[in-house]
Order: sequence, then structure tokens, then C-alpha cells
Amino acid sequence: MNRRSFIVRGGSAVVASALPRAVALAQTASQATGQGNQAGEPLTWSPGELSFFFEVAGGRLRQGLLLPGNAATQVISTNGQSTGVEVAVQFDNENSPDQGMKLGMGQPGLRLVYADKQTEAHDLGERLILHQIDEASQLHVESFYQAVKGCAVARRWTRVTNKGSRPLGINYISSAMLHSLAPAQAFEDDLRIHTAFNSWMSEAQWHSLRPSELGMIENERTSWSEACASSIGSWSSGKFLPMAMVENVKEGLTWFWQIEHNGSWYWEVSNTSERGIHANNVYAYIGGPDDLHADAWKQLKPGQSYETVPVAVGCVRGGFEEAVAQLTQYRRRLRQSPVSRPPDRLPVIFNDYMNCLWADPTEAKELPMIEAAAAVGCDYYVIDAGWYAKLHEDWSPTLGTWLPSEDRWPHGLQFTLDKIRSAGMVPGLWLEPEVAGARSQLAATRSSDWFLQRHGERVLRNSRYMLDFRNPQVTSYLSDVVRRLAGAYGIGYIKMDYNVNTLTGTDLNADSPGQGLLEHNRAVQRWLDQILQEFPSLVIENCASGGSRMDYAMLARLQIQSMSDQEDYRRLPSLLVGSTAAVLPEQLGIWAYPLADADADQASFNMVTAMSSRIHQSGRLDKLSPAASAQVKRAIEVYKNEIRPHLATSIPFYPLGTPAISRRTDPVALGMRSPGGTFLYAWRLEGASEVKIPIRAESATLLYPSDLGTAVQRDSNSITLQFPRPYMGAVLTIH
Repeated sequence: MNRRSFIVRGGSAVVASALPRAVALAQTASQATGQGNQAGEPLTWSPGELSFFFEVAGGRLRQGLLLPGNAATQVISTNGQSTGVEVAVQFDNENSPDQGMKLGMGQPGLRLVYADKQTEAHDLGERLILHQIDEASQLHVESFYQAVKGCAVARRWTRVTNKGSRPLGINYISSAMLHSLAPAQAFEDDLRIHTAFNSWMSEAQWHSLRPSELGMIENERTSWSEACASSIGSWSSGKFLPMAMVENVKEGLTWFWQIEHNGSWYWEVSNTSERGIHANNVYAYIGGPDDLHADAWKQLKPGQSYETVPVAVGCVRGGFEEAVAQLTQYRRRLRQSPVSRPPDRLPVIFNDYMNCLWADPTEAKELPMIEAAAAVGCDYYVIDAGWYAKLHEDWSPTLGTWLPSEDRWPHGLQFTLDKIRSAGMVPGLWLEPEVAGARSQLAATRSSDWFLQRHGERVLRNSRYMLDFRNPQVTSYLSDVVRRLAGAYGIGYIKMDYNVNTLTGTDLNADSPGQGLLEHNRAVQRWLDQILQEFPSLVIENCASGGSRMDYAMLARLQIQSMSDQEDYRRLPSLLVGSTAAVLPEQLGIWAYPLADADADQASFNMVTAMSSRIHQSGRLDKLSPAASAQVKRAIEVYKNEIRPHLATSIPFYPLGTPAISRRTDPVALGMRSPGGTFLYAWRLEGASEVKIPIRAESATLLYPSDLGTAVQRDSNSITLQFPRPYMGAVLTIH
């Protein structure tokens, strides 16, 4: 297999894989988005930090390389073949060209005819829309490419319209395709796929895997297998984070994506046929729910349109860290929407759950906690689950009416909320609005069309029925709940939890369970938009048993993400580091919960972890020793004065890589770099006292804790910390 190289004018050279025929591409962005190309000519779109290369051959649009930089600065010489379909789509009763369980081409995906293109201005950047038609079925396809100023990322989605006279059964349709990732029969040594396993209390565990380790076997022909990951149900990150990267280590390029959906999704990496115009190509298919993996078959009736879930795609020169930097910048731009209102101060939030009241709040327990939280400098005080349940009642199966318990609040809930306000903090409450407990009054009194159903029965999981947000009565009811809490009670914070996964979804009034779930998930998004528009100062935390719904359909809207329910604070650094690749630091909420008998080391270890992003303070602050309490108070002071002003411009970096939760002896480190300063976080676990971090710095100053015996040394290539005892942490400023 001959490789092709592209040369950046000015001297630097980068190598990438092959395009369908020898061709030189040097169009500027304006040329690329001008009038339509003649058949057989290349088409290039370079809106800024990325260049997309296509080709129109035989009237059909084929997608080639996605590269960082502007095509006007690149000359590309090619030989061999390596383009693929721009949209992969498969209909019922069509002969699938894909072998095995792959979704890399589809029919009519292969035979779509290119029609034209258009560009339009948008607040985020230029938008390209490509039009294709399947003449046999009269399917019209619009491919949307939304450039994002200032980062090497584009938002991508597909809309299809049935302009024919018969219904069309859609098995799958891609949100995005990436091609030319490697030669089709020489990928095992070239490629590394970065993906993060995700589970309860063990979130964001990144692995760098060869294709064969994810199931794509190199066989010198077309593979019938694929490297893939998927999520089924309403926990978008229940098993994997909804993002991944493919690094071509030989070429020094990394392609990456995130799927922006609060439900089912699927991606695969494989190769296509060794014959024809789609030959010699390692591709990535990226999409939302489909028929094979999520029971999401869609019937598209005449005149109907259907839109895929959006995804973000990009390419960088470099690897994992460079890709995270671009995604971080992109996420900040994505959050600049009318309905996304991040809190101005990035407040320190106290929550009474973790290693504290454990969903058993009462007025008597809360009052000393309120005083202690205010004393250490917390800004918000959140009463977690159980505030509505009777004393000694299981808080889970009765939720849904959201009225305060009378025996837990003898003076009324408002009395305790007023105490929070008088202590100088904003009150908040826990809410799980998308469900009704199996023994709740809500479940007993509402008709079945309020709930997700399969086979004529309500779906029951984890003692909960799941409300169907497609029903306007459901969203009206829940809007009234929020109005009561935010209006009558004056709360300024909702911890919005979601402790259940719908799995395939609902077949009530839907083409398939997966389509019913997709419609429900989109209705959840619309409801959140309405709530945030009505209550612009309300802060809503996104939580699903911790990080089980960690996606940017939710986080483009909501201000804070709960990282994990991990109950052992010593394991939190190993979750934090990988989570910063998935969530903005100014959105990533991390528990700090010193135990009642904590010493100063334990308290400071908790605080170092949370100080890197958003502090979710908990623990029995009212019972801490003076030494432990002083560590908490000092950490919050340092965080507010030194760290918090830089969070919203910070980019994470990984001087020791991404850690594994199972490795108790390996040290952990995380960097946060911003225009105003660089912070280095380091933790000694059970390993050696010396933690050496390979990083160049002119200076390194211990910021916190300054009084526990930690020593810092610096040489030209590293910073070394000496921790006198196991399980200690530190924050440094470096220049």
C-alpha cells in the first residue's frame, strides 16, 4: 500500500492516508464553498481550523480526509483509493453492502447522487450544507457541517426527507462519517483507539487500544468485524463515555468525536470493501440510536423529515491531550446559547448526602450543618434526597409528588430554607423529576399514558416508573413542581438526579421502542430549555447516579455535572483526571467529604481533588476536628481567590497520563493551564513518597496545603514532590 503525503507550505510535512486518485488540492475556503463542482472534481471546505475533503465522482459525493488547518496552506498529492460514503444509510428491502454487523455504507447510502451545496453564516461560524438525492426512493439528504470559530471541531448532523410516495423504513443513518484513517489492510500497528469505560463509581476510565483489542481484526481483506462502542437507553454514559478518538500514531494525527445525545448512540471503526470506489478505507461511523443496536427502526412517511442526533468531530496533529484541548474549547463555544446560563461566581456548593446524612435529612440534623457549611465558606446549601419522605420510610419508591415531609420538618421546610438564606447561602433541593416511585401517589393516580411502556405495560426499573415527556400533561405537571420549589420556596438550585436506565425505550405511539425513547429524550431537552428560560437564575446540576448521563445534550444546557457517587475519597483522583477529558472544569462537580474522624491529611486530600474543578462539599463538617476543619476552610479560600477565577479558561493536561482506579500504588497528576496561570494537582496514593512529574517549569510553588510537610523540588525537566505520608495531595502553581 503506497502512502500519500501532504506538505504544508512553509516546510513542515505530515503524512496521511490515500485519496481515490492522484490529485492536488489547494483550494481556499472561499473557492471550496463557491458554485457546484463538475463530476470528478474535488470539493474542499475549509472554514477555519479544519479542512474537509470530498470528491464528486460519477455524480456521487464521496468523503475523504478531515485534516487540521486550512486547505489553502496545503498541497496534497495522493495515490491509491480511500474515500467513502458521505452519509451511511440503510433501508428495509435494500441489499446491504456491509458484511457482518457493520454500518459503514448502507443502501441507498452508496447510490446517493450529489445535488448541490450551500453555505450560510451562523453565530458559531460558517455552516456548510450538502444536498444529495436517491432517485429510486426520492429520499432527499441534507448534511450539516457547523464550523466553530477558534477550534478544530465541527458539529455534524444529517436530515432526511421522504419526497416520494411510499413509506421508507430506516435501519440506520449516520450523524457523521470519517474516512481515510489508515490503509485498509495495515491498520493494526498504525492505529490506537482511545475510549473511556464508564460505570457507577468508576467513571471515565480511559484505555488506548489497538483495533484488535476492540474486535477489529486485521485479515488482509475486508474485516467483517468492527471496533465499536454503544449505549442503550437513557444513561448515555452508562457503559462508555459518548466520545472516542482514533490516533494514527505513524502519521501523528488524531481524529475525535463526541455524541451529543442524552440517550442511545453507537460508533464503529472498521474497513470497507477492497474493490470499487469505496476501497482501501478505514472509516468511523458515528451516530445516535439505530435499529440493530438500540431497536430504533424509523418509518419515514411521505412528506416527513427525520434528523439525526448531533455529533462533534475534529482532527488534530498530536494525540489525546491535543484532542482534549480542542474539545474543551468547543464545549465552551457550544455553551454560549440563549438557554445556557452558567452561574456567574462558580459557587462552592454544599450537599448533605455523601458521607453525611445519606438521604435522611431532618430539621434537627440540618441546622448545625448549615452553620458549619457557612463557616467554611460555602455559597449554596443543597438538601439531598429524602426531604419529601416520611421518617423511617425508604426515600426511593415513594418519590414523585415532591411535597415536603411534615415529620421531618416540624416547623415546615420553609423554616430550614430560611435558615440557609440567613446564613448567607442559597438553598437548593434534590429532585428526580423523570420518574415516579412504584409506591408513589403519582404512580397510583395517573393514567398509563404518563409513563414509558413496552408491550402494554409500564416499564418498571429500580422501583421506578419512568415518565413519558412526550405527554404534555407530564411536562406541565413537572413545570408546576419547579415553579412551586423555585417560586414559593425560593430555592436557587436543583440537583436533578436520574437513578434509572430506560434501556430500549417505549413502544407506545412509536415506530419502535428506540424511536419512542429518542422522541422522549428530545422532549426532556425541550422541557429543560423552557425551565431555564422561565428561571434564568436557577442552577441545575446534571446527575444520574453520578456520571451515568455525562453528555453535551444535557451539559450544553445545564450548569454542573455530578462526576461520581464514589464513596471512597481515596479513589476520586483516578476518576477526576479522565473526567476532565469529557466535561469542562467549570462544570465538573467533584465531592469533597472529609469523614467525621478525618485528620488534616485526609481532609486536605479531599479538598485537593475537588479544587481542580467545582467543589461539591459534603461530609460531617459539624463534627470535624479543628485541624481538619481548618484545612477545609483554607482550601475553599485558596480555591475562591487563586483557582476559581481561571477555571472557565483552563485547559486540562495529563503529565502522568490518565490513571486507572484499580492502581492503588501509582501516583496521579493533573494540570490545568489558563492564560492567567497554570495549576498542577498531584496525589500520592499507597506508593512511594516521591512523586516525580515530567514537566518543565521555571518555578513551582506549593499553594495548598502548605503546613503538612510536603516538599517541592524542581529541575529542568521535572517537578518532584515528597509526601511524608500515604494518601496526600497538593496543589502547585507553576510558571
